[in-house]
Amino acid sequence: MNFNPNVLDCASAPIAEAWSWVRDPRSANLIDMCQAVPAHLPPQPLRDYLGDAIKAGEGATYTDICGIPPLREALARNISERYRGAVDADDILITAGCNQAFCSVIDSLCQAGDEVIVPLPCYFNHQMWLSTRGVTPRYLSFNAETAMPDASEARALINERTRALLLVTPNNPSGAIYSRACIEAFFELAREHGLALIMDETYRDFIAIEQTPHTLFARADWRGTLVHLYSFSKVFSLTGFRTGAVACGQSLLEQLSKVQDCTAICAPHAGQLAAVYGLQNLHDWKLEKSEELAQRAILIRQAFEHPDLNYRLISAGAYFAYIRHPFDEAARDVVKRLVEDHELLCLPGSYFGPNQEQFIRLAFANVHERHFDDVIDRLIASQR
Repeated sequence: MNFNPNVLDCASAPIAEAWSWVRDPRSANLIDMCQAVPAHLPPQPLRDYLGDAIKAGEGATYTDICGIPPLREALARNISERYRGAVDADDILITAGCNQAFCSVIDSLCQAGDEVIVPLPCYFNHQMWLSTRGVTPRYLSFNAETAMPDASEARALINERTRALLLVTPNNPSGAIYSRACIEAFFELAREHGLALIMDETYRDFIAIEQTPHTLFARADWRGTLVHLYSFSKVFSLTGFRTGAVACGQSLLEQLSKVQDCTAICAPHAGQLAAVYGLQNLHDWKLEKSEELAQRAILIRQAFEHPDLNYRLISAGAYFAYIRHPFDEAARDVVKRLVEDHELLCLPGSYFGPNQEQFIRLAFANVHERHFDDVIDRLIASQR
């Protein structure tokens, strides 16, 4: 059996490979900035509700392929309010996490030999799925000054094999929040060429709530172009419950439901119940956690102003900070030295696409700000 050896620039799954460099995973001195994981459990009322529901026998059965109606209705209202647009429950399909949402969308839109335009740096799971499906990612260069992709560059890459444009905002791995102007330029480009604009907005709850990320859902024609991906994992600390969603037009949703039926059948029922509870009851809790993360992003920016530090912060937001390291060597070698010599675990830029060897990613959401000075001290020590 033949496998593609060039799926990603690492020997195994990225997070697993990074953890393989840790000498003592139980070390109290280890600072883990590797994976995007909430630093807190779901709130107690959600846990109590879910425990009672499961004891009563709820959540043990298959649901409708597209998800339970209360969740689809609640998410449609949430999107409509958040984006000041118009989304219906029939526009929603609930998936087994946002990764499955992306995989199902690609399987519905593309076949081997097709192309998707992907800004750098890119989320490695997206890159891996495209490669395993034989879909070619056509990369947009990374502008370290703006940390935003250029739609005019994307225009030059469109050809007869192009099926979609992909945006992740707030971005994983850079933490950058794409402007409305950037997003709308990509939407217009996709609409003009009859392409899908896939937008992974997993981290959109970590943008200030008074800010509307974009106005695309207010457009009457959004369903013909926009494919919105979402996750409940981070916002309600439900990473283990694997609950995500797609909002899109009916023609694509019909194809997605076929893929869903052949893979997960439906998203985990218990996770769907938890997500409904979160949407209906945890608005204030969500705002509190969002504000905590926003403050943490401010503090990590301030920490990187240390005069002795040669690492440079490129961008920071949501869960992530993207850093330019000061060494003339591969990013993986830098990261291995950081974990082996200084017990600071992060990820190399090479995991996030080509031409990223000068960068590393820090996931700061699961690290309390009281540790930031220690992070900076370890980075400075690695310069010697």
